[in-house]
Amino acid sequence: MDIRFTGVIPPVVTPFNHGEIDLDSLGRTVDFLISSGVHGLFVGGSSGEVAYLTDSQRDAVIATVVERAAGRVPVLAGAIDTTAHRVIEQARRAEVLGVDAVVATCPFYAINDAAEIADHFRAIAAALNVPLLAYDVPVRLNGKKLGRDLLVALGKEGVLAGVKDSSGDDVGFRRLVAANAAAGHPLAVLSGHECVVDGTLLLGGDGCVPGYGNVDPGRYVALWEAAQAGNWAVARDLQDQLCAGFEIVYVPRGRSGDATGIGAFKTVMAAQGTIDTNDMAFPVRALDGEARDGVLAIARAQGLI
Repeated sequence: MDIRFTGVIPPVVTPFNHGEIDLDSLGRTVDFLISSGVHGLFVGGSSGEVAYLTDSQRDAVIATVVERAAGRVPVLAGAIDTTAHRVIEQARRAEVLGVDAVVATCPFYAINDAAEIADHFRAIAAALNVPLLAYDVPVRLNGKKLGRDLLVALGKEGVLAGVKDSSGDDVGFRRLVAANAAAGHPLAVLSGHECVVDGTLLLGGDGCVPGYGNVDPGRYVALWEAAQAGNWAVARDLQDQLCAGFEIVYVPRGRSGDATGIGAFKTVMAAQGTIDTNDMAFPVRALDGEARDGVLAIARAQGLI
């Protein structure tokens, strides 16, 4: 396990302005997150709207974040594509751009069994000179979940350095942590969920990758520090505060998951002055009207703006 891939590693949003990526806002976001004490940055994930980006846009985002981070924290880049050869193309470009690790899902659209999925990760790892982490996100992969035994075995082989678990399966997460510990802790096990970070750290998780960390990174860092010190009452209080702020994602009604979640994050970030607009990648529409007002009311109540 590489110690660099523990702690609070927010999945950085991709700011837009009139349909174009806003690299100036992206740079400010990087500075804001690092100044808040985060331990790494993850670009090219769901919160970064990676599925909507062209290859050249992905490269521009990675290059900007790596340059702006300037070695202050490690940068992990998502290489999200359907099959191994396509992932390898993405991952090699990210490696050339200077990332410290690559994050990849199992194949999607393609229908593969467990042995084929294992070979998928082996091929990607063999093609890289930086560590590879698995991204377990069934909601984005037609329900396909990475198995505990497969992950731990690939960790023991040296194929995987870690896993970002965004499955929402708390029992599965606990079983993974236990199996990983029994195997000698080959994986850094990171939770991708905002509202149970205190619990995942209590049971032995290695860190978190919270989308809401774009909005309120300082509290996640304080939560991490409290957990490291064994101050679980403080950690729970901070988690309760974070959950109260996370209510912003439940304000918009009748919209897509990207619009309600990432859209809410961007709406607060724009009001904070971190990014210029709350624009989303096409065809997702930015929050406005009552939805925007409701999101900002919660953010004000939480002292975020």
